[in-house]
Amino acid sequence: MTVTVRFAPSPTGRIHIGNARTALFNWLFAMNNKGRFIQRFDDTDIARSKQEFSDAILYDLHWLGIFPDATEYQSRRFEVYDAAVARLKTAGVLYACYETPEELDLRRKVRRTRGLPPVYGREALTLTHEQIAEYQADGRRPHWRFLLPNFSGDPQQPERTEIHWNDLVRGEETVDLASLSDPVLVREDGTYLYTLPSVVDDIEMGVSHVIRGDDHVTNTGVQIALFQALAAEPPVFGHHNLLTTASGEGLSKRTGALSIESLREDGIQPMAVASLAVLVGTSENVAAVPTMGELAERFDPAATSKSAAKFDPDELFVLNRSLLHHMPFAEAQDRLIVLGVSGEQAEPFWLAVRGNLDRLADAVNWWRILRDGPQEKPEFSDEDRDFLRQAFDVLPEEPWTATIWKDWTGKIREATGRKGKALFMPLRTALTGLPSGPELADLLPLMGREGTLARRP
Repeated sequence: MTVTVRFAPSPTGRIHIGNARTALFNWLFAMNNKGRFIQRFDDTDIARSKQEFSDAILYDLHWLGIFPDATEYQSRRFEVYDAAVARLKTAGVLYACYETPEELDLRRKVRRTRGLPPVYGREALTLTHEQIAEYQADGRRPHWRFLLPNFSGDPQQPERTEIHWNDLVRGEETVDLASLSDPVLVREDGTYLYTLPSVVDDIEMGVSHVIRGDDHVTNTGVQIALFQALAAEPPVFGHHNLLTTASGEGLSKRTGALSIESLREDGIQPMAVASLAVLVGTSENVAAVPTMGELAERFDPAATSKSAAKFDPDELFVLNRSLLHHMPFAEAQDRLIVLGVSGEQAEPFWLAVRGNLDRLADAVNWWRILRDGPQEKPEFSDEDRDFLRQAFDVLPEEPWTATIWKDWTGKIREATGRKGKALFMPLRTALTGLPSGPELADLLPLMGREGTLARRP
């Protein structure tokens, strides 16, 4: 069996870190099983779905390192869903209901007062032809519900309404259909809710594994029953825990909370996002993983906790720094060129400054300092100014070797008697304008003798 997975968001906003977690779980599972990844847009809600969001989601996935094998749009597949509806009606498991929202709400309240679960009582199944004709004469149009099954198969036996499956993440799972209302699959206006298109597409597209958030566990019980009603083998299901904000709030595409777009614009590396999105809330240690292949090796759906995982954006910056501090020049080169960092000095410059970066774009500041000197004129005490004049007086002549910093500071000690912090701090301030930063031993050869003398107070 070819492993086929899908990521099926509604294109009603930008995806966030929680959506990315689902996409990455599917992508890594497909990688580990040499399978296929289908990007499917649940865009049957024509009013809210936008092509611009579909395009943006694909861009975000590509940025993360996810490249779908196929892209599908549910809005282009209504004929397939119409055919499935006809089959369900013929089988007698899709029935017309004429209640208004107000009537349904009243019935739920009555059931609660009687101590009964507030589920739909299937009153529509007992409607007479006369009652249906009366509703239609009043202009009511039906919505259509799926008749959840009784699995006993024997009218003499008690009903068995439980759905069981072995969850890829959570292990043995059970949903009791008796606790649920028969779900509405088709609205009064003929449009489809999520459940029917999702199941039909999973069948038609050969989806073998459905990996998604654990807020879908109950849906899975209903969907397995629908797979069976359509004479199809259900896929293997896996439900991972959800990500929340550090304060425990849920994430939403509509609010843009922790969107992939905002994280990208904030200078976070794709693998920092992927590493945290995949590893948080699992038994794996959260660490910066430099490549998707290495992340796939660490990925195990069964290692995921059943409780929600709190996502702290501050952890992203820790992972981001770790990735940058070890990033080879070849990986950073193209992005550095875009930032204006190029030429013969680009590689030694990158190796000198990468250990001091929070974001890759921060390299631009050090490139400017290297080229133009301190961005603001440093201020010194009279004592430090005299020290620096003496220090620059003993600056070695060219040619410079890799030991120029050591050679120069040795001469400064001899000339001034200073050492340690009293020697290094004024020099760093004069050369860079900042109290901390990359090793001056690495920067000095890049400045050259002329560039270094230009920084003399």
